[in-house]
Amino acid sequence: MENTEKLKNSKEIVAYLVEKFPACFVAEGEAKPLKIGIFQDLAERLADDARVSKTMLRSALRQYTSSWRYLHGLKAGQARVDLDGNPGELLTEEHIEHAKQALKESKERVFASRRTNTKEKDEKVKKPRRPAVRKTEKADVAAKPKAAAKAPVADAPLVKVDAATLKVGQDVRVVMGKFPVPATIKEVTKDDVQVQLQTGMMVRVKSEHLVL
Repeated sequence: MENTEKLKNSKEIVAYLVEKFPACFVAEGEAKPLKIGIFQDLAERLADDARVSKTMLRSALRQYTSSWRYLHGLKAGQARVDLDGNPGELLTEEHIEHAKQALKESKERVFASRRTNTKEKDEKVKKPRRPAVRKTEKADVAAKPKAAAKAPVADAPLVKVDAATLKVGQDVRVVMGKFPVPATIKEVTKDDVQVQLQTGMMVRVKSEHLVL
């Protein structure tokens, strides 16, 4: 069964013309100069061909004759051909010059477009990435010991307490490290004394670690 599906674009139509009229249209290399009025010949020969519309045929023919390989083929001494490849009139000097000018302008447009695209790519400098701002680490307040309400006095005289006179609620100092720390007695037992430091911490110490 013959394929009657319409050809969708100029590329498909040109390929179809190459297949139908190989002596006139070529797919590769320099194209042959076409007979003036060849569109009418095509319209008549393809009148019953449901695959090709006149509108699409005209567009495809325009694309074919404006291609670089077609314009390259328009040279002195070349004869125009009909659909069957039969040579006709020779190309005139006017047509040859027109083809050269059209080819030159077409190439200039393409090369100018390429140069513009290349320049834009070169000028497109990547913005330097800003260095990440280091966030100041939050102080872990809970992990830091609270400052004592009263700073220990390094040169204050240390008077050892009498264990027999200790009583609950008495203010004393606990020798912890280099300096004594203020504290209040909360409980007195036979073996040790429980005191509350001004930080709120409860500790048990021996009486010999307490001073006034």
